[in-house]
Amino acid sequence: MKNSTKYIEQALILENRSLATGVYQLVVKSPQISAACSPGQFVMVKVADSSDPLLRRPLSIAGADPDQASLTLIYRVVGKGTERMEQLQPGSFVNVMGPLGRGFDLSPQRLLLVGGGMGLAPLLFAAERCCPQPVEVLAGGRTEKEMFWNELFQNRCEQLHITTDDGSLGFCGTCADLLPQMLAGARFDGVLTCGPRPMMKRVAAIAAQAGLRTQVSLEEHMACGLGVCLTCTCSATDGGTRQVCKDGPVFWAEEVDWS
Repeated sequence: MKNSTKYIEQALILENRSLATGVYQLVVKSPQISAACSPGQFVMVKVADSSDPLLRRPLSIAGADPDQASLTLIYRVVGKGTERMEQLQPGSFVNVMGPLGRGFDLSPQRLLLVGGGMGLAPLLFAAERCCPQPVEVLAGGRTEKEMFWNELFQNRCEQLHITTDDGSLGFCGTCADLLPQMLAGARFDGVLTCGPRPMMKRVAAIAAQAGLRTQVSLEEHMACGLGVCLTCTCSATDGGTRQVCKDGPVFWAEEVDWS
């Protein structure tokens, strides 16, 4: 799903709380974007009244409440822009542009959402919007400490399946390791996935073997978020290229050249 209408809002910060070491949940007042966005889309965020850093930061939309005019974003502190965001307090502002890109098709009756790490953020919004349709989530992380997502997905999915690389919580292994067992029951109509590229490639291949199509949300470096700078160009199976910010970030897995 793609919304061609874009807004730029000075968004009042309602909350900026720590979820885990270096990971924050930012909730802002954003009447226009919260009413127009759909799961899988993203926004470009800039610390208000600042030109340092110059470029905006792309963040997946993790939730939206049009009734409260609120927008939820989850970010990891990884550079100068997010370091500045980490210091922001409720009552201050950020400049938000969006909604941008093509989101998920949520029309299948029963979806399995598969995500790893920060790739779970857009799936959180998808799970929220799937209601009242039943949805299950397969969430992976390296250790138990990274699985703060448990609390966030409560009441947003019918069942949450956890994997950790070290076995400290849930199934020992990756999402892709547990996926064949989950798909054996043939109870799903489609798969949505977001996370590390190798994980998504494996998820899509396993789902295809089970006769299911997969929607993948690609994570690429972006500069403008509008398809102008070509920074986020990726290869497609038809021999052409796509801009992840404009043509995606959500694609059907078979559209993507995974080589």
